[in-house]
Amino acid sequence: MAQFFSVHPDNPQTRLLKQAVQLLQQGRVLAVPTDSSYALVCHLDDKSAADQLRRIRAIDDKHHLTLLCRDLSELANYARVDNQQFRAIKQATPGPFTFILEATKEVPRRLSHPQRKTIGLRVPEHKVLQELLSLHGAPMLATTLILPGEDTPLNDPEDIRERLEHQVGAVIDAGACSLEPTTVIDMSGSEPEVLRRGRGDPALLGL
Repeated sequence: MAQFFSVHPDNPQTRLLKQAVQLLQQGRVLAVPTDSSYALVCHLDDKSAADQLRRIRAIDDKHHLTLLCRDLSELANYARVDNQQFRAIKQATPGPFTFILEATKEVPRRLSHPQRKTIGLRVPEHKVLQELLSLHGAPMLATTLILPGEDTPLNDPEDIRERLEHQVGAVIDAGACSLEPTTVIDMSGSEPEVLRRGRGDPALLGL
């Protein structure tokens, strides 16, 4: 049975988020709000939790999962970025962008794309998610909360709880999110490429 934490979107209750962090550390998957849509998250180093996350979404290892990072200094631990890439990413973070970058050796091999050795990274600006990341003290593995056979993310916390109560450890309710996904920018090649236009404006990166 999933726990349900109702938190203030701008001033989340630390006590409740600490309980959510404990569930992460116990290997549970959480449904959390982001600055695009609701997402599923788990502990980066927990293989069984990552497998559960993939099962809920019905996705295989070729589907890019995303590392949610607190800031750009953390991002640099997990992705190879040159000065030009770093300056471009800095223009757009924190915010609703996911960057596909070459993974470093810090990223477990099972989490990077099996052929391309790339990983999706994101620095969110949602207050609740930033606070959760801070209390967790490390990046979290994430994927948009779109259920198999559906085209749009779940956005009603009560609906998420009802449909996933036996598959996730908790739902963090901070109200409805935007239904627009992140804008995905592939920066692993010679030139940045917009793979998906979403809530983030590619013009921030000159694209």
